[in-house]
Amino acid sequence: MRTQICHGRVIGTVLGCTALVLAATGTAAAHPAHRVAPERQVLAAGDGWGSYSTGTTGGAAADAAHVKTVTTWDGFKAALAAGGDAPKIIKVRGTIDADGPSCDSFAADSWDFDSYLATYDPEVWGRTSNLDAEPADSPEGLRRASAARQDAYIKAFVPANTTIIGVGPDAGFKGASLQIKGVDNVIVRNLTFESPLDCFPQWDPTDTADGNWNSEYDSAVLYGATHVWMDHNTFTDGDHPDSTLPHYYGRIFEQHDGELDIVKGSDHVTASWNVFADHDKTILIGNSDSASTAAVDRGHLKVTLHHNLFSNLVERAPRVRFGQVDSYNNHFVAEEGFGYSYGIGLESQLVAQHNAFTLADGVKAGSILKKWSESSLTADDNWVNGVRTDLIAVHNAQIPAETLTAGAGWTPVLRTHVDRPQAVPHLVDRSAGAGRLR
Repeated sequence: MRTQICHGRVIGTVLGCTALVLAATGTAAAHPAHRVAPERQVLAAGDGWGSYSTGTTGGAAADAAHVKTVTTWDGFKAALAAGGDAPKIIKVRGTIDADGPSCDSFAADSWDFDSYLATYDPEVWGRTSNLDAEPADSPEGLRRASAARQDAYIKAFVPANTTIIGVGPDAGFKGASLQIKGVDNVIVRNLTFESPLDCFPQWDPTDTADGNWNSEYDSAVLYGATHVWMDHNTFTDGDHPDSTLPHYYGRIFEQHDGELDIVKGSDHVTASWNVFADHDKTILIGNSDSASTAAVDRGHLKVTLHHNLFSNLVERAPRVRFGQVDSYNNHFVAEEGFGYSYGIGLESQLVAQHNAFTLADGVKAGSILKKWSESSLTADDNWVNGVRTDLIAVHNAQIPAETLTAGAGWTPVLRTHVDRPQAVPHLVDRSAGAGRLR
């Protein structure tokens, strides 16, 4: 068997460094790429930041012993843990429910939500002190203990050199939180993620003037991860959109966090042909303005987003701090309740080009961009409702108090193909998301 170093990794017999591994034995033939089994496919050379340097091959080189098909949450977590960082392929068949246990099953002894509401009612507690100093036997302490039990159950930790792929059109996870943390070389494809529901959100009376309920658990989070390819996945709130959630203290009892967060020095990520739908806080790239976070994130967070559908979202598609983010050929569909798409944060270097926006009546083009900090961006050749639109100019005209300047300071080169933005809605709406992988 002939081996070759491709993107810095030994991946078995290949037809050049852009070819795909074909067989679990590592013996490949000169087959065209479209005949490569999806679980053996790797990110093509030049396809976004995920292809930079060593590239992203996931578990393509896995031997037969490290190819598993799973149908249960326990089986999935066991497959992740088996074999350490050896290349592995995990095939997900059907919908795996990580949200099966009831919230009551995670509750600590003596936990009582009514007691929590009575204790921290703003009319009693006030709005000047948070709950961080509350002791373990307080309602907040019991909430923390309950949350820890849910945390241990619904999080699944992905090792390096792993491909996770759905088999068929209905594969995915309900209520799971995929943790891609401190590892390199991961591929996640063809899966539907229904957002996890945080059973025990925390009340923070100091978060805004009115206070807020804050939740944990992203559907997928990249935390110090490198070389990750997220492709043809669907992220949604499913049966539990925010409209179904109750209100307490006059604020929504928020049980959702992000759909895909990329934080803590993560780097070299490509997210392609995904659907992000029916959600509030969608994608966060860089999670804080703090000095300690800046020390970790500065110079990292290089992310490419292309050919994704962002539909019926409120915000963060994405919100960016520090990172060099290339967003092109995406379709954004904004409905009632839309806040913004691109959040321009501290030291962000966003390039947004050749995208298409479909805005409902009453949604103004100026709201596509949101200025959070003094950072510049590049925004060329974007089309809004079929008309080529200068996003920066229209933003500045409609929201003069948040003036943005042009020029991200870098030019993306890792793009395999750029489609005309006029064609993007048809292309993306037809082909993005789980169940549409070819």
